[in-house]
Amino acid sequence: MEPSKAIYDVVIIGGGLAGLSAAIHLRKHEFEVMLIEKNEYPKHKVCGEYISNEVLPYLDFLGVDVFHLGAKNITKFELSSSKNTLVKSILPMGGFGISRYTLDNSLFKKAKELGVVVVQDVVTNVEFSNDSFEIETKLNQRANSKIVIGAYGKRSSLDVKLNRNFIKNKSPYLAVKTHVKGQFPEDLVALHNFEGGYCGVSKVEDDRINLCYITDLEAFKNFKDLEEFQQKVIFKNLFLKSIFESTNPVFETPLTISQISFDSKSPIEKHILMCGDSAGMIHPLCGNGMSMAIRSAQIASDLIIDYLHMKIASRELLEKSYKTAWNNAFSSRLKIGHVVASVFRNNRLADMSIGILKTIPSLIPAIIKRTHGRPMLVK
Repeated sequence: MEPSKAIYDVVIIGGGLAGLSAAIHLRKHEFEVMLIEKNEYPKHKVCGEYISNEVLPYLDFLGVDVFHLGAKNITKFELSSSKNTLVKSILPMGGFGISRYTLDNSLFKKAKELGVVVVQDVVTNVEFSNDSFEIETKLNQRANSKIVIGAYGKRSSLDVKLNRNFIKNKSPYLAVKTHVKGQFPEDLVALHNFEGGYCGVSKVEDDRINLCYITDLEAFKNFKDLEEFQQKVIFKNLFLKSIFESTNPVFETPLTISQISFDSKSPIEKHILMCGDSAGMIHPLCGNGMSMAIRSAQIASDLIIDYLHMKIASRELLEKSYKTAWNNAFSSRLKIGHVVASVFRNNRLADMSIGILKTIPSLIPAIIKRTHGRPMLVK
């Protein structure tokens, strides 16, 4: 017997920052929303866990007070080279530190409270025909919807199913995250470079320090494990060595992810509106991926609301409007991110650039502004 099909206005694939934000936004406008997420809440994720203050007005609209959740107010920035040259700056807009464990769970609870249907499952197929979508899952559930948002993260088997171009390319990066406890300024986010990578450091709630680093996967394979890699590579940066050796781990083992790609993606795939990392990733050293995910959810939601209220005349116009709005918001940030990343992939160039920044520190906030947006206005 074929399973029955539930009908929704919007189905969202993926329950990270973008998916949950869009679910809440659309539900606040009384649309029927289903969100499909493969993991349970709460859950730790490999992430830098620093967010620009540009998202605060929107989070307030969604009903989430990050400082009530214990987020740390961050106003300062430090950057070091692999040769231990250190530069400091004030963050132009500022930001806050909060774990994905806490923030995602808070958004999840808000979505459930508002009546979003949240299903723990994996989407295996999405078909578009006759101006609507049919979604199939691993647990043999089926749903129909007018709109589908793809917010399932960096890469997924669904990307293979959709034959997305980026999925065919090699993804040569490894990311590692852990939480530790010890002394570190609450108002500081630091980015410390080492040969072949860099590590972000900032405080989050519960007096924890988030350590998240990214490195070339092939270079890492020369070492037997994370401990040896840290001892022989990361600890050549004396700032990182001091932090790692003076703190105590909270996690039993660090979290890791590989196959990270920073290739260009399309914000529209087979009529699915992509949000967050599914639409495009800014290099983590720019420290603004979480803000971009939340911002993309707002852009998509506002346009979907207009479309479902027939203020946008056709699906073609909706998709064109989303692509234009997405590019206006993020294409410049992504280009700057690629340039910055290419510089920091070359140790000699990175050390030289940090030397220039030490001589002309006013360049730092100028560069940061180019990878961040203005405070998000709420309709």
